Amino acid sequence: MIKMELPLIAENGAVVPLTVEVQSPMTPTNYVKSIYVISDKNRRPLNAKFALTPAMGSATVGTNLRLNETTDVRAVAELSDGTLLMAKREVKVTVG
Repeated sequence: MIKMELPLIAENGAVVPLTVEVQSPMTPTNYVKSIYVISDKNRRPLNAKFALTPAMGSATVGTNLRLNETTDVRAVAELSDGTLLMAKREVKVTVG
């Protein structure tokens, strides 16, 4: 399961806080390998890529996004076995 927290309405598109949490045991044989953050309508859609290891203990990352306009934001988690999990939310940007 993947959980993404970010505002539904961003009053300032230059600073949009985001937290992504993936429920995973984070053992050497079963862990979250990468988390990607993608904004569909940005000029460069890939906002961030996080590489994780089992030593982290939990698969939780946080950052601030820059969004040019109202868009869907996706968080994609790649597990060590190749499985992909995704969460999506539309964020309305009032000031670009």
